Amino acid sequence: MPPKVAIIYLSFHCEPYIDDVVSALKKITYPKDRLAFIIVDNPHPDYGSSVRYLQENILPMSGKDLPQTVILPQEKNLGFAAGNNAGVKWALENGFDYVYFHNNDGFLTSGAIEPLVKIMEGNREVGVVQSLMLMYPETELVNSAGNSYNYLGVAFCGNFRFKRGALNLKAGEEIGYASGAAMLARCELLKHYGNWDEDFFLYHEDLEYSLRLRSVGYKIVLAPDSIFYHKYNFSRNKDKFYYIERNRWGLMLMYYKWQTLLLLFPIGLALEIGMMIFAYRDGWIKEKISAYKYWFNIKNYKFWLAKRRHIQGVRMTTDKFLLSRAVATVNFNEKSIDNPILKFVGNPLMAAYWWVAKIIIVW
Repeated sequence: MPPKVAIIYLSFHCEPYIDDVVSALKKITYPKDRLAFIIVDNPHPDYGSSVRYLQENILPMSGKDLPQTVILPQEKNLGFAAGNNAGVKWALENGFDYVYFHNNDGFLTSGAIEPLVKIMEGNREVGVVQSLMLMYPETELVNSAGNSYNYLGVAFCGNFRFKRGALNLKAGEEIGYASGAAMLARCELLKHYGNWDEDFFLYHEDLEYSLRLRSVGYKIVLAPDSIFYHKYNFSRNKDKFYYIERNRWGLMLMYYKWQTLLLLFPIGLALEIGMMIFAYRDGWIKEKISAYKYWFNIKNYKFWLAKRRHIQGVRMTTDKFLLSRAVATVNFNEKSIDNPILKFVGNPLMAAYWWVAKIIIVW
């Protein structure tokens, strides 16, 4: 029997996107009796809950045109991590082998599940496998062929807006980290090592989970034959910058050894100066200061240091191995946030510093 896969769809005002999702799932070639479509509804602050719409329009197709469909209404917006965890909890309680994290604003091709399962079943060392994410409707352009992260915790889409045909992508190729928008994870590892860290709320929770599995020896890979179309739109919502900045510091504190943090402090300080300039210029200085205020609170340090003790206690790999997939520069390839200072000053400086730091980091 093929493994059981739960597709977790985090609904957040899903009405503009759900028709494409449903149309795609109707055409899915993986046996529908081995699938479940788990819709976790996070109420939107402006549009409210989508539960009634889902119950009236989607639920009647459950077990017919669609795989078994389950709606999990939430009383409040739990955020990305906790919302997905609600779906994971259902999958674990119902004996599923894998969960597929499916972003709100994208959809799968008909044969997207089989390549993911094939990689997982063929290599027990793989902890997570990501679909190749393509832009929609610009389907010749890549949204993410595996995400990248800079050694100072800045994360971004890998090969963003590169032409798909220009990339030589191989099945099972290791990547920096898997995007939580379109990835397959093992239920047994979610049981053993825990679900997504809900304290991240938004952003970097997928990077944290990838590092968590890599720290105990698992591989994070790409399945280029599994296609996920993404209606990607880099939102300029200023609140996102607070979580991005807060969470990347928490991530480094959790995973890097003290000697690594000390070694990276000078270049990290230089990055902070640059980030303050960008924040002021682009109008999110208040969010940047709020992130500083969060970390100036000693209670928050104690909270994250407790997370650090747990991670450092269970990890089985070195910082040298953990950072082997980190990149030296930050390359968003997004015109709206392109900056010549980053391109011609920041990136060369970070690249030179990382060249030296990689030699020093032997622990």
